[in-house]
Amino acid sequence: MEVSSSDNQRRKNQLSPRREPVQARARERARQILDTTGYLLERVGLNDLTTILIAKELGVSVGSVYHYFPNKHAILYAMGEQWLASLTERLNELAASPLERLSLREFLDELLSRWLSVYQEQRGLLPLVQAMWGVPELHELDERHDELVINHLMRMFDRLGFTCPPNESNRLARATLETCHAMLLVVVNQVGVRSERTREDLVNMLMVLLEPHRNEERPSGLDDIEAP
Repeated sequence: MEVSSSDNQRRKNQLSPRREPVQARARERARQILDTTGYLLERVGLNDLTTILIAKELGVSVGSVYHYFPNKHAILYAMGEQWLASLTERLNELAASPLERLSLREFLDELLSRWLSVYQEQRGLLPLVQAMWGVPELHELDERHDELVINHLMRMFDRLGFTCPPNESNRLARATLETCHAMLLVVVNQVGVRSERTREDLVNMLMVLLEPHRNEERPSGLDDIEAP
């Protein structure tokens, strides 16, 4: 079903914060609402999350929560935007590094380290991701997430010497995104050796997927260093 521009604008208005916090105290309260929502998502899940529960956990009135966000979905939307902002920052950091000097495995290690840090920092990530995919009001966040990661990966693949046309690069980027997204959600819920082994399995899967598409004549990593 085609969605009209007026429907999109109405939905955006419903998800927008009631006011942008300017003063430090207001910014802190908005941050507390988002942090508390993340904690409650981990504890009670998406279906049982309510603004009443958020207010109770914070020790404030529901009206105080509504002062910043008009409804539960608006809070989740703000959390999703915060998560995307963190992911954008880490991907930009990686893009600013000399990727051309890295071997594919070195690149994957750098990519996953930054990617994983974003997942580890976001409380209630799994329910939030489920909401972005399953709640119509949050679908736009899910689309923005995919577009963000795929565009970054395609540009990075080009710098790493991948020799495939844009449509194939897009396919590889989406496959990398879906694989990493699924596996990193597992890694963040594991500890110790299990977490390390799952991450290594992820690197190995990506190596199998991506290595055939690199320019074999392109020197990389330790291959650039001449033997004594």
